[in-house]
Amino acid sequence: MDYVELAAEFLVKMNCLHKARFNKRINEAVAGEGFVLSYIALQGGDVLPGEIGHKMGVSTARVAMALNSLEKKGLITRKIDVSDRRKILVGITLEGKLLAEKNYAAALDGVSKALSLLGAYDAREYVRITGRLVELFSDDGAVKGL
Repeated sequence: MDYVELAAEFLVKMNCLHKARFNKRINEAVAGEGFVLSYIALQGGDVLPGEIGHKMGVSTARVAMALNSLEKKGLITRKIDVSDRRKILVGITLEGKLLAEKNYAAALDGVSKALSLLGAYDAREYVRITGRLVELFSDDGAVKGL
């Protein structure tokens, strides 16, 4: 099999999907402020900014920007950890939790509609192959075995 030719075809098709804004709702749910809100909501309590950065795979500066924006919007809170005053704990407000739930529901709706267009077999295969790609890539983004 010519993997280079297949990769070139794949890149063209991914570009077409990008232009069609196929992944807009997904990106909003799994990146940036949407991810931060969802992550804090799922933790059910206060989290450290470093945890968020580690899960997102982004710098502390990027996390700080997202947290500043979310705090200005009244969606999160920050407070000093009473057990270690050097640490800041990030919590979520009721408004933030409701927005996180709304964003997740919208992403779930969009993806389920897209998968339904593929049909049952192709949808299962797409999810299976995506899962396989996740297995092949390590946490640092490097391909295992290379």
